[in-house]
Amino acid sequence: MAPGTCHPRMFFLTACQHPTLQCTLIMEIWHCAVKLWLLFYFSLSVSAEATCKLKAKFNLSGYKDVLKKKVVIGGMFPIHMRIASSDGNTSRIPVSSGCEGFNFRTFRWTQTMLFAIDEINKSPDLLPDTDLGYVIYDSCFTISKAVEGTLTYLTGQDEAVPNYRCGNGAPLGALVGAGGSDLSIATARIMGLYHFPQVSYCSTCSALNSKFQFPTFLRTAPNDEHQSRAMARLVLHFGWTWVGTIAADDDYGKYGIKDFKELVEEAGVCISFSETLPKVHSPEDIQRIVETVVESTAKIIVVFSSDVDLSPLIGELLRHNVTNRTWIASEAWVTSALINQPGVGSLLGGTLGFAVKRADIPGLQEYLLDLDPYELLTEEFWETYFNCTLHISRALSQSHLKASDSLSRAGQPEGMCSGKEPLTRINNTYWDVSQLRITYNVYKAVYAVAHALHNLEHCEDGSGPFTGKTCANISNFEPWQLMYYMKNVNYTVPHTGERIYFEDGDVEGYYDILNWQVDDLGEISYVTVGQYRASAENSMTVRNDSIIWNNQETTPPRSICSENCQPGTRKGIRQGEPVCCFDCIPCADGEISNLTNARECILCHEDYWSNEAHDECVLKIIEFLAFEEPLGITLIVISAFGALLTIAVGVVFMVNVNTPLVKANDPLLSFSLLFGLVVTFLCSIVFLGQPQHWSCMTSQVALALGFALCLSSIMGKASVLMLRALAVKASRARSKAAAKAAKAAAEAAANSGSPDVIMSNMHNISDQSGFPEKDKLTCGHQRAMAALATLIQAIGCTVWLLTLPPHPIKNTSAQDIKIILECHEGNVIFICCIFAYDILLALVAFIFAFIARKLEDHFSEAKCVTFGMLVFFIVWISFVPAYLSTRGKFMVAVQIFAILASSFGLLTCIFLPKCYIILVKPERNTEELIRARSKQRDSTLTGTSASLGTTATEINSTTASTAIDD
Repeated sequence: MAPGTCHPRMFFLTACQHPTLQCTLIMEIWHCAVKLWLLFYFSLSVSAEATCKLKAKFNLSGYKDVLKKKVVIGGMFPIHMRIASSDGNTSRIPVSSGCEGFNFRTFRWTQTMLFAIDEINKSPDLLPDTDLGYVIYDSCFTISKAVEGTLTYLTGQDEAVPNYRCGNGAPLGALVGAGGSDLSIATARIMGLYHFPQVSYCSTCSALNSKFQFPTFLRTAPNDEHQSRAMARLVLHFGWTWVGTIAADDDYGKYGIKDFKELVEEAGVCISFSETLPKVHSPEDIQRIVETVVESTAKIIVVFSSDVDLSPLIGELLRHNVTNRTWIASEAWVTSALINQPGVGSLLGGTLGFAVKRADIPGLQEYLLDLDPYELLTEEFWETYFNCTLHISRALSQSHLKASDSLSRAGQPEGMCSGKEPLTRINNTYWDVSQLRITYNVYKAVYAVAHALHNLEHCEDGSGPFTGKTCANISNFEPWQLMYYMKNVNYTVPHTGERIYFEDGDVEGYYDILNWQVDDLGEISYVTVGQYRASAENSMTVRNDSIIWNNQETTPPRSICSENCQPGTRKGIRQGEPVCCFDCIPCADGEISNLTNARECILCHEDYWSNEAHDECVLKIIEFLAFEEPLGITLIVISAFGALLTIAVGVVFMVNVNTPLVKANDPLLSFSLLFGLVVTFLCSIVFLGQPQHWSCMTSQVALALGFALCLSSIMGKASVLMLRALAVKASRARSKAAAKAAKAAAEAAANSGSPDVIMSNMHNISDQSGFPEKDKLTCGHQRAMAALATLIQAIGCTVWLLTLPPHPIKNTSAQDIKIILECHEGNVIFICCIFAYDILLALVAFIFAFIARKLEDHFSEAKCVTFGMLVFFIVWISFVPAYLSTRGKFMVAVQIFAILASSFGLLTCIFLPKCYIILVKPERNTEELIRARSKQRDSTLTGTSASLGTTATEINSTTASTAIDD
């Protein structure tokens, strides 16, 4: 029985029979047949037949060369852009769909793998005794096709039998592919089941990092984690905070944009919009994305997509004439000729993108041009490239003519290819080897497999890596054995010198930063303007001056939702909008921000205040009423003048102490009053200058005691005058009663004719109408009263100073930009009580003086005291609102003005009339004029003998009565 055939044995005939299956009979299939027989034997349906049926026919295209090869390498490339739509007919055996949309760029990748295998087979140093074969399938950029190719490749024949390897050909090495990340994820899940090595050349999705899910996946393209980080670094490098994102609807786009968003959002960048490109072309979705791009204010758009998925959007954007946008390209489309079509300069000029490492591969261009047009895929390439057909029947059907009359001059139908057309006559991306990047990754992937096979083949027995230090056989090895060598491969790429090794299946993260620059002819060239190397300390370098932006601008575009908030303002987030959309709110007084886009304003220290720009805290102005400033000098002059004037008055009184005017009403009280005024004048000076502990206590206490001494002395004087006024009033009442009695007696005497009686009565009236000869309050009483009142104030001030005395403070709340140095009263209750007591003394003195205001005729001291106290009250009543409405040093000035005004009022009203008499009218300073006397309103009340005689005469001569007024 020849190997390689499925021979029926006993019951196996019906259990595994198919006319097209050509497989080697092995023990596992035999056991399978036995189990199937036993199963059917014990089933109720004994007559049922079990057969192996082919459920579907795979429609795969590609290259295959396995005959007489020692090892076969698999390959998978998205040579077509999509699968062809099916008619949905379910009335026949299903056949997988074909592919359409030939891609010249990916076809170059396919040819590069063939070139690398051919180069390895010719190499005397690499696998010299092994001839490599290949099986290459077209994935059509579709997951289903990638799965079909994977199953077929693993099975070893055109019909896929899952979990079986049918055939006796060369062992399979590894799979190079399968193109996009979503394709590789699908194939890697299957390949991982068998621990079969897979090396990808452009599957960069970060989801493939997981060795738990994809244990045998490796790649020669950098991980997208590096690319996402590089894109984020680029956005931050230019200060863009408002960007849009577009991603393909696959794992490559979703994972790439997800990582990018996480990185930039942590750095404060906001996403204006985030759109997903449909995998199946949808005009409605494309139109919606275009409207989003047009309406958005974001000038930077990051695109994570393949060129195939992005191409429809670019075409629609060109139709809408969208300009003034800067595109950030991922490596999957940054050098794609599918995107770089004529006319895209206005849209994509200035694009920045990340491209994998570039290299020149000697001999590749010549190999690419040496094609046999009659191979399966090459035939389609040739017909698409030259827009003709290699089949005469197809040419005839296309021209709708019969062969007899459709011949051209050359004897062939129109549109017929000769197969000898020169490839170099058309400018095409297929043979453009100026930007070999992913092509270079394919080249590296094939060489990685070759070096792993080389290491496996040249393993020395006894020092191998497997159990018992054994080695694998190059002619018959298991996939997991090759996987060991794949993970540990370390080689130098031919012609470039690049060192390749895998770390957890990945290579070093390196990218060139490309700038799409438009020349005068409208053609786009790729200019390298920087690099990104993940392993370097300074990972990214960008030459800004080499970049030409959209519309030929040389300055980077600005893409922000809101303008930057300058120092002195803070960011105010708009409700319901991204954090990059904000209002700039000026910092409040006393707060600053010294950074651009500050989130919060900083409160200045209590001794500092914000400057006008609110970007710096400056020391507050120290304010107090200084001696040397004009206002302080003025107040000092006025205070000194008042004190000197008071002293002068005291000197005048001292010189004339024995005169009646000075001796009247206790001169000692006058001197104590003058001394108190001197104290009040001089204490106002202590209010000036920088407050100190001693000055705060001295000024307040001196003011309280000075006014207490003044007011208590005035009260002592006014009390005597009040008692005199009360005595006069009582005397007048008695005189009035006596006058009435005398009048009645005079009338009676006139009627009786006895004038002597009248004269006797009138004499008695005159005696009763004078002032009391002696005051009830002596000078001792007055002095005791004044001393007691002052002592009470002194006791209160002493307690105040001992408990909570006045002290200097820095008032930072009265005025924001100033620190006011002032005296704090210490205890509000004490100061209120102290000055309330002074007010009480003033009120009592005023009442006493007001009662005695009409006491004298020639010199009324009570009137002077009354006016003095009125001035005192007016000054201090006016002082209160003025004091409360001012701040800083002017509060002190108002207080000093009130002290001076009240002191001058008392000095002027009480002492000026006396000084006038003493100095100007000394003739009036006599006992007769100074002595207090009663006012007379008519001759009856004067009590003189002349008036009385007149009255008696009138009574004797007439019987009419004469009225006597009070």
